[in-house]
Amino acid sequence: MTRLRALCTAAVLVCASGSVFADQASHNASAEAFLTTVHADKLGTPIYMQVQQMFSQRFEQAKAPESKKATLEGYEAKANAALDSAIGWSKVKPDLIKLYTDNFTETELNDLVKFYTSPLGQKVLQQMPQVTQQSAMLMQQKLDPAVPVVNKLLEDMTKEVAPAPAPGTKPAPAKK
Repeated sequence: MTRLRALCTAAVLVCASGSVFADQASHNASAEAFLTTVHADKLGTPIYMQVQQMFSQRFEQAKAPESKKATLEGYEAKANAALDSAIGWSKVKPDLIKLYTDNFTETELNDLVKFYTSPLGQKVLQQMPQVTQQSAMLMQQKLDPAVPVVNKLLEDMTKEVAPAPAPGTKPAPAKK
């Protein structure tokens, strides 16, 4: 009888774990659908573009002749391969799926997909990069007048909290 009870318990656990795995697979699929909808596979594009720009600028700074353009392109390809191995879509997709499944329920992810496939959601996807950039520029402009004030406060605090020089020693010159 004890053996039968153990077998029944084991069977229930196996069935329950199958349900958990199915639920997780469905949750993962919802996260993947969301990531596809919001074009998350393009998240790394600005990084690739920035690296390409760095190589082009260095090429120009080196005053390399046009005949060395193939060398530049070879190094750019190697840089792209290095980026692919670090942040390529196949590398980050599992981590992003986990991030979204950890932070959103399956229902929430499905609702997000519905939103982002709506006309308003599509507009948000299209406009948000420019709005984010403009917001950052606005904040920088508003912040500019505060930078010297904060720097002065940091300098004043440093002077106030610095230990007093030992008697008979000359104070260290202030760093700028």
